[in-house]
Amino acid sequence: MDRAAQPECPPGYTWRTLMALAYDEACAAAREDETPVGAVLVAADGTVLARAHNRNISLNDPTAHAEVLCLREAGQKLGNHRLTGSVLAVTLEPCLMCVGALVHARVAGIVFAALDPKAGALVSNLDVHTLPFLNHRPWILQGVLAEDCGALIKRFFLARRKPV
Repeated sequence: MDRAAQPECPPGYTWRTLMALAYDEACAAAREDETPVGAVLVAADGTVLARAHNRNISLNDPTAHAEVLCLREAGQKLGNHRLTGSVLAVTLEPCLMCVGALVHARVAGIVFAALDPKAGALVSNLDVHTLPFLNHRPWILQGVLAEDCGALIKRFFLARRKPV
């Protein structure tokens, strides 16, 4: 796909309304004292396959990122490890682990809000489309509700770093 072209949103949503669902999940993560990242995975027909937020602390699982939890739930729901045609909306640019999982699941597209200059692996620190060994390259749309999602993460970490 031409990276300059905006992909079509699943029926029943705009990119903003889809990201708002992910933002709600990020807020749930913050309330649980987890890093506030949320995600929603939607099928090509607009069916919500999964919603999740980071739970790596509560589950004692370094892989329990919102993206991975969405993939797990959707795979179980569909009875298939391939999630072809689906679109993931996530509040923060995915890390390398999550990008790998999304590629292996054959997710068609990834919509993310805020850039992650520290660990982002779609555009900030790595361009997944330049990796010659990948057999699948999802389209990417960035910046949807970036200010709101970025502010949520910043507020969360500022509050955690305040001296007692």
